[in-house]
Amino acid sequence: MKRVLLCCLATILSASVFAAAPLKLTSKNIDKIVKELTLEEKAHLVVGARMSDNKEAAGEVGYTRKIIPGAAGTTYPVPRLGIPPVVVADGPAGLRISPTREGDSQSYYCTGFPVGIHLASTWNEDIIYNVGAAIGQEVKEYGVDVLLAPGANIMRNPLCGRNFEYYSEDPLLTGKTAAAMINGVESNGVGTSLKHFAVNNQEINRLANDSRLSMRALREIYLRNFEIAVKESQPWTIMTSYNYINGRHASEDSGLLETILRDEWGFEGLVMTDWSGGYDAVGQIAAGNDLLMPGKYWQYNEIVEGVRSGKLAEADLDKCVRRMLELIVRTPRYQGYKFSNKPDMEAHAKLTREVAAEGFVLLKNDKMSLPLKERKVALFGSTSYNFIAGGAGSGNVNRPYVVDLRSGLLGNGFTLYEPLDKRYQKHMAAEQKRLAPIVKLRKWYEYALRPNELQRPHASIIEAAQSDAEVAIVTIGRNSAEAFDRHIERDFLLCPDEEALLTAVSREFHKVGKRVIVVLNICSPMEVASWRDKADAILCCWMPGQEGGNSVADVLLGRVSPSGHLPISFPIDYEDVRSAKNFPRNVPGNGLNQSRFNISTVGKIYDVKNIDYTNYEEDIYVGYRDYATRKVEVAYPFGFGLTYSQFEMSNMEVKEGKNGYTVKCVVKNIGKFPAKQVVQLYSSELNPEVDRPIIELRGYKKTPLLKGGEEAVVEIVISKDNLMTYNEKANGWKLTKGDYDLLLGFDSQTLPLKQRITITKEVIKPVSTLMKPASGEVFIK
Repeated sequence: MKRVLLCCLATILSASVFAAAPLKLTSKNIDKIVKELTLEEKAHLVVGARMSDNKEAAGEVGYTRKIIPGAAGTTYPVPRLGIPPVVVADGPAGLRISPTREGDSQSYYCTGFPVGIHLASTWNEDIIYNVGAAIGQEVKEYGVDVLLAPGANIMRNPLCGRNFEYYSEDPLLTGKTAAAMINGVESNGVGTSLKHFAVNNQEINRLANDSRLSMRALREIYLRNFEIAVKESQPWTIMTSYNYINGRHASEDSGLLETILRDEWGFEGLVMTDWSGGYDAVGQIAAGNDLLMPGKYWQYNEIVEGVRSGKLAEADLDKCVRRMLELIVRTPRYQGYKFSNKPDMEAHAKLTREVAAEGFVLLKNDKMSLPLKERKVALFGSTSYNFIAGGAGSGNVNRPYVVDLRSGLLGNGFTLYEPLDKRYQKHMAAEQKRLAPIVKLRKWYEYALRPNELQRPHASIIEAAQSDAEVAIVTIGRNSAEAFDRHIERDFLLCPDEEALLTAVSREFHKVGKRVIVVLNICSPMEVASWRDKADAILCCWMPGQEGGNSVADVLLGRVSPSGHLPISFPIDYEDVRSAKNFPRNVPGNGLNQSRFNISTVGKIYDVKNIDYTNYEEDIYVGYRDYATRKVEVAYPFGFGLTYSQFEMSNMEVKEGKNGYTVKCVVKNIGKFPAKQVVQLYSSELNPEVDRPIIELRGYKKTPLLKGGEEAVVEIVISKDNLMTYNEKANGWKLTKGDYDLLLGFDSQTLPLKQRITITKEVIKPVSTLMKPASGEVFIK
């Protein structure tokens, strides 16, 4: 009897202890945790932890600067349920956190990789994956959970201030590049945030601009890139854009966030706002925008009051909370990972040097001017001494160093004509002194002011041309930043002092039989047609990251053949750009954040074209789709890029499978220099039922490094779905019966191989039409 009583007592005590065990979040009890959370805790979870307008709440949390200084933000923890914060940080070209910390002698620099437009120029998903993996390792080892990248918006116009962060004017190249980056980063067990969803194609008044476009343009151009990235990588999170789309804020559109993103595409992750995006917290949560960043107390209050008043269904809030918890349990911080603060910076520096060289685009190379046989250089251009590693704003990186072109040349066996070099060093010191007080006043998101070119350089040019300097190198630089769009004068076009410098160098060096090499250290396309005849070779090195000067030296020396191809067309004239009349022009700079250029806190205003609203009248005809269809001559076409060798393409084969086609060809290096080449596959419908571009990119593949005489078989697989157009009458994607040409080449204008296929069965794939224009607004037709 005594034994029975003791056994019962033990059972009761055991049950009591078990019942008293605190409930803690796990991946298997998320629904239970949602039920356990109070309304206030739920609201805290979906509103970022900054909440700077409530000092008490911010004091309780205050995590960003205490956990990871310089990170972009954190989420709110609920310690009683074992829910930690999530730390998120910028950026697309490398992690952005503070490089130094108060009272800490250790540095926390991050590798500055080439920017997005540069990575896309490699047309090499393997190497982009490797960059992502390296960035992801730094994210994890510095204690960050989610990287706020990549940026995957379409380069609708060459003047967009954030083109340097993005990938291409083409949705296929953009989507696949973004997917490779996401897969690389997330291979480390950390997250990404694919952004800015969607149709965020200008910076001027980006917080209030209404992007007005047809459903077809939306589907084929501005959502297709995100669709590809989502389906091929499943990013942990997606960031909504600031702008309106046909009258609705992107972050408040359930048709976009629930119907298209989740129901159609199968997205499984969390959706967050861009920083301070949107004005209606209840509307955002109801639409499926799960997390409002960086967090404001009024948003918290609005959500709590919304549920209490019935304006916001608690079930909608619970959905967002559940997705928030699903994110949290995946993070290194939740899993107790002990980060080292010591990523492999040496290996990453080596990688960025290699990747940068692969993404350089050789635009011109008359008489094989490159690689250089000459070793003594007359170096011109202020940018040669102040290289632009990356853009400004959230896409910037606190790098440990930047190798400028001067240092890269000197460190790799070149010598410089000393009198000219000394004059430039003196000039640059004076320019830095002049700019220093102005730089102190500029905000972190503003682009860096560039030093002026040499004043009255002609005597130095003549002297250098007549000296023992064997070749002239002239660097032209362009930088950019978020919250600003570029100008035509002195930006897209050469500045007068640049034009005068280039003209004089070309005249004097050519007069004595010496070559002139131009290096373009730029953020996005610029006008080149008016001056390219002055150069013997033009190398576009974009914004190549911290090892840029070394990478350029590697290519100039011939250690590496450039194999980059343009992800965006270079127009001859800005007026040739189809969207030119529907894009902000020369908005005056006032030192303020121009993303709020004409904003109202009371309600949406529609006063100024291209500021308050932008009509996408070019529809689906963006970039090469327009130039090829209208037969508009360009300076350099989409997909263009030279190497130090020559290649030929032959033996095209097309085999039809159940769901698509396998296209093969043989690529042979018929020159002597080892190099890589990019095979590009385009389609053209012969008798389209609706208007469509004459060519559209359907696939691509980069060859391995081929020595002279070597060849490789290249295989590209495309599905029949890729040949579809969005048909507004059918409310879906339509594959029309008829003949299509499949074309292979090395750029969008040079397509020597062609085979015809015939579609014998019409296919229609209906999609939701829930993403309708808001009341009073219409889609552009």
